[in-house]
Amino acid sequence: MFELPKAHVELFQAARELASTVEDRAAIADESVVIDQPMLDALRASGLVELCVPAAYGGRHERVDPLSVTVVREALMATSAHLDSLFAMQGIGSYALGAAGGKELRERWLPRVVSLEAIAALALTEPEVGSDLRAITTRIDSHGERLVVSGHKSFITNAGAASFYTVLGKEADAYSLVLVPAETPGVQITSGPPLLAPHVLGEVRLDDVEVPASYRVGQPGEGFSLVLATLAIFRVSVAGAAVGLAQAALDEAVRHTTGRRQFGARLADLGPIPHLLGTSWAEIEMARAFTYKAAALAAAEPLENLHWSSMAKVNATEIAGRVVDRAVQVMGRFGLIAGSKIERLYREARPMRIYEGGSEVLVSQLARKLTREKTPSPSGRGLGLPRGAQRSAG
Repeated sequence: MFELPKAHVELFQAARELASTVEDRAAIADESVVIDQPMLDALRASGLVELCVPAAYGGRHERVDPLSVTVVREALMATSAHLDSLFAMQGIGSYALGAAGGKELRERWLPRVVSLEAIAALALTEPEVGSDLRAITTRIDSHGERLVVSGHKSFITNAGAASFYTVLGKEADAYSLVLVPAETPGVQITSGPPLLAPHVLGEVRLDDVEVPASYRVGQPGEGFSLVLATLAIFRVSVAGAAVGLAQAALDEAVRHTTGRRQFGARLADLGPIPHLLGTSWAEIEMARAFTYKAAALAAAEPLENLHWSSMAKVNATEIAGRVVDRAVQVMGRFGLIAGSKIERLYREARPMRIYEGGSEVLVSQLARKLTREKTPSPSGRGLGLPRGAQRSAG
């Protein structure tokens, strides 16, 4: 069993305290397609966004720690998807900037990200491009000291609220990232489609948007490596959020089934319900332990351990879907009430199996790694054995 370090236990408790202060806003905020100001103010006051930025620019640690981000997202998502997204996107939208942006750009934006004076966004997907990012059509053209960005980004979290967009585009025969401030002429924002679980989301059109060449993040052609670096840090945190959601669903199911009586007994003691509750508890604890271990590996060597983050993400999000479905089932007609917490959790669980890597896409990637690379037995590394012992462990 992975034992969470004391500092991370304290972080979890701090995040849970933050969530408790805004719990009465959760139902409103989670149905909103604009940023909820009380949620934003509470997150700012907590100082937790310091975890999303390097210490040199106002962050808490020298570099972003995936385990810290993961435990915070677990606590926040258990109460509010809106609060969880506000926190996570400050890191996801700004990570490449902190890793490879120019000094002037980092000094201008990252302290404002920490203070939530600037809202961050990452613009990758397009109307016809999701998982296959190499098919993007957004262009970045270099004209001396200027860059011209043209394209259409779709399903972008924080679109319309963001202060800047980190945009992936094709530059010559390679792919680059460029920071585009939201107020730059040529940036047009329209609302996205209504979603199963409402979200601050929109379309970003870039019509010959000009920015200084210094706004390129990293070197020309480094776009994919920086996107991959971002995923290596933050993908595992989606698993943390899924664990938090699953735990909240189970708590609702336990509250209902222990407080309601049928046929002279507690609902929790009747028919298949004990089995459904017990199975959910076991699955959540498996997902939590795996997620913490994967996050600790990501903290040590993010890119080398991206496959563990992918496994954690698939595992935890699929479990969250099963747990919340069982919770609805054991609550019977009370699980079907629109506007209830369990209904909100049910809707919020479904997108988690799609965004930041759909389950099927990630599993296919894992299979390719398993069958095409000459790697030691997965079981050896999973047991945390020394490298020299891994091969014999299988």
